[in-house]
Amino acid sequence: MAAQDFKKILVGVDSSADALAAFRYAIHRAKTDNAALIITTILESDDYNVYQALDKDYVHGEAAELENHIHAYQQLAQQAGIHDVRAVIGEGDPGETIVKTLIPQYQPDLLIIGAQAKQGLAKHFGSQASYMAKHAPISVLVIRE
Repeated sequence: MAAQDFKKILVGVDSSADALAAFRYAIHRAKTDNAALIITTILESDDYNVYQALDKDYVHGEAAELENHIHAYQQLAQQAGIHDVRAVIGEGDPGETIVKTLIPQYQPDLLIIGAQAKQGLAKHFGSQASYMAKHAPISVLVIRE
């Protein structure tokens, strides 16, 4: 598949510089290809301790923060001229959630992710990147800051 053939791009974001670089490239690629853009972030529930996991207000607060964060990304994409933009929050292990849930559900033909992060999507990026590159049924592009 040639790069110009991409019709739907999935980009993973968090608050890291590499995720922002991936997002910027995803906007560029979506504009170049006139592709739809799906922006995702993952709520990692395994990061909670037992008290946080039992505190519905804490979990709801984390989810609300992620929702605000991803909608800011969505607005930036729209301001950049991407007309077909969707924001999606997944929950669980980032690599598995993207590969096993989001890709089958949204059927993108390109996944763009940042190379390293201290938290969020690519917290354990070596294993996450390897997992996504190995198991994703679509092209995976890793952007390094």
